[in-house]
Amino acid sequence: MAILLAIVVGILFGTGVYMLLRRSIVKLIIGLGILGHGANLLIFTISDITRKAPVVLPALDVTQIEPSLYVDPLPQALILTAIVIGFGVQAFALILVKKVSDVTGTDDLDAALLIAEDRNK
Repeated sequence: MAILLAIVVGILFGTGVYMLLRRSIVKLIIGLGILGHGANLLIFTISDITRKAPVVLPALDVTQIEPSLYVDPLPQALILTAIVIGFGVQAFALILVKKVSDVTGTDDLDAALLIAEDRNK
């Protein structure tokens, strides 16, 4: 299972980087999202992915609890935080793309730079 997840992480990272290198701003944002999903899956893969008891503990004496029987909640919290931050970054990037597209009339990065340089002269 870990080998399959590692392959999927590699495919997501490769696809994300490929999309980041495209000239279209929309493809750049899609690549950013795919790269974020790859990072989330990487965090999930390197954490312990075996089935264990939930983190909610009964009201027992702390000395009686065996930590190896319970799931580590830190990777889950990191992934949830990364999802929220990634959503915010993508929303902000979409607003920027809308503004750049309105000003320049294109989503091509090279054409937008040439139009911006012509306007500054």
